[in-house]
Amino acid sequence: MSTSEEYRRQVMQDLAQGDVESLNDPSTDAATQYDNFDDFAQRTTTDQRRQLFGQSIHPDRIPSSQMEPELQKAIAQIKPNERDDVARAFFKHLKGRGLDDRHLEQQLGLSTHNPNRMSADDVSKLASFAYHNHPDVFREVLAEQPGIIKFLSNPVVAAIVGIAAAKWLGSHR
Repeated sequence: MSTSEEYRRQVMQDLAQGDVESLNDPSTDAATQYDNFDDFAQRTTTDQRRQLFGQSIHPDRIPSSQMEPELQKAIAQIKPNERDDVARAFFKHLKGRGLDDRHLEQQLGLSTHNPNRMSADDVSKLASFAYHNHPDVFREVLAEQPGIIKFLSNPVVAAIVGIAAAKWLGSHR
C-alpha cells in the first residue's frame, strides 16, 4: 500500500472518529463520534457539511490540476445510482446559475444531459467544470452528496477535509 493511501486512510479514520490532537478531550460527546466516513455522512446534516467544507475546498487551495484526476477516480468508484444523484445535483445547482443542461452537454462534450445515462467521465467533466468555475456549487453538491469525498485519495485533499472536519468537530463540543 502506498504512503499516500495509508495517509488518506488515517485522515479519513481520524475524521470519522473525531480523533485529532486538538480534540483529545476525554469527555467527548458520543453524538460526535463516528464509526467511519459513511456514519459521518449519514449522521451529519447538509448544513453541517456545508459549514464544514466552507472555503477549504476551493481552486485557490487545491489546484484543478490536482483535483480533477482525483474527481475522475472518485466518481468512477461511486455506485451508478449515486453518480446519477451527483449529476442531477450539479445540473440543478448550475441551472440556478442560468446554465441549461443541454448547453452544458454541448459545452463540456458530454455524451448526454440525462443524469441517468451519464458515464463516470461525463459526471467528472461536470464536477470539474463546477469546481473550476463555480466552487460554491461544487461545495454545495459535496455537502448534499458526500459519498464522493471518501474516494478522494490525494493527501492534500484529505488533509484539507480533515482540517475542516477538526474545526467543525471542535466547534461542536
